[in-house]
Amino acid sequence: MALELKDTTVAFVGLGHMGGPMAANLVKAGVTVLGFDVVPAALEAAAQAGVTVMPTAAEAAAQADIVLTMLPSGTHVIAAYEDSLNGTRGILRAAKKDSILLDCSTISVDEARTAAELAHAAGHRAADAPVSGGVVGAEAGTLAFMVGGPEDVYADVLPILEVMGKRIVHCGGNGLGQAAKVCNNMILAISQIAVAEAFVLGEGLGLSHQALFDVASNASGQCWALTTNCPVPGPVPSSPANRDYQPGFAGALMAKDLGLALAAIEATGTAAELGRHAEEIYRRFRDEDGGAGRDFSGVITTIRERSGAV
Repeated sequence: MALELKDTTVAFVGLGHMGGPMAANLVKAGVTVLGFDVVPAALEAAAQAGVTVMPTAAEAAAQADIVLTMLPSGTHVIAAYEDSLNGTRGILRAAKKDSILLDCSTISVDEARTAAELAHAAGHRAADAPVSGGVVGAEAGTLAFMVGGPEDVYADVLPILEVMGKRIVHCGGNGLGQAAKVCNNMILAISQIAVAEAFVLGEGLGLSHQALFDVASNASGQCWALTTNCPVPGPVPSSPANRDYQPGFAGALMAKDLGLALAAIEATGTAAELGRHAEEIYRRFRDEDGGAGRDFSGVITTIRERSGAV
């Protein structure tokens, strides 16, 4: 039987740009949320949203039915599980037996499976549930969740996920949520680059942004990278291009996700030439072109510069 929201306590570890608003939405739904983060400003914002701030991740986990982690990398997740984030005992030892450890970070498939194995060995249940939708989706409660884990765990975490998201897909066993995320983001990166290249090409040919958008958005070139995340200002007023590419979804995060995709490509021997090239482009965008803190659609500026365009 799925857990009832009003009777559920969630330990939320990682209250940054994504985790903070996700935790706030749980509080609004009547869930008891015990929060921890290593950044004092994140804790302060969470407290203002109604989260009960805890001194350590372990102390939050000890009182929770579900321990939700939203951390920068797999290394951080494993460290939180094993050693805590500030030098005290980790989540694995602190959490109540049969607790659910729900990781919403974006990490590698192997790291997700290692985390699940550690959880199972310590007497807990586990699922990976990476998200798509960015900060806007986190704030609005419209995230998409890709869930990997056993059916019974999925059933128990579903009410919590439905508070924070609008599209929840059970992708299979542990690690397969991360597999779906890495494949989805590879598609997204490739399509965003393609849309950007098309607009730069159109500029060179004398085609207006609006004319190209009006054609492609109603033809076979239609895609999310065009109709929602259009890389030029004007045609889609809500796109980051109208805010000087303020994220959104930052280039550093896309580069990170494509690094995970590249590792998976190499591990499986997949002939993913466009995936490899997208990883190279976004790594360069992050490291050389000042794109780390800009929305990933800002890669169009790099394409213009390398095209000799103004």
